[in-house]
Amino acid sequence: MSDYYDEDLEAIKRKKLEELQRRLQMEEEMRRRRQEEAARREALLRNILTPEARERLANVKLVRPELARAVEDNIIALVQAGQLQPPVGEDVVKRLLEAIYERTRREPRIKIKRK
Repeated sequence: MSDYYDEDLEAIKRKKLEELQRRLQMEEEMRRRRQEEAARREALLRNILTPEARERLANVKLVRPELARAVEDNIIALVQAGQLQPPVGEDVVKRLLEAIYERTRREPRIKIKRK
């Protein structure tokens, strides 16, 4: 009877191990794809932006990564649509930063609770 339980236990362990290995393999594949996408994106932006514009976006990315990402997305879309010609300078990046910041900005709300 003990052998039967040992075999079942081993089968369960094997299945769990296989499942874990598949999950790890999928996670590794996703991580690799994200890295490749990030590398392609950086190469594209390096070709589109002037050094000053890249530096400004890098500074913004340190403070507000979501804002920098939105500006990068807009720049890539505008260049691909032919509405913006490379090289994109710092002044264009500034205007896009201001426009996106104004659209996404939230007014601070202060609530005072009195007892």
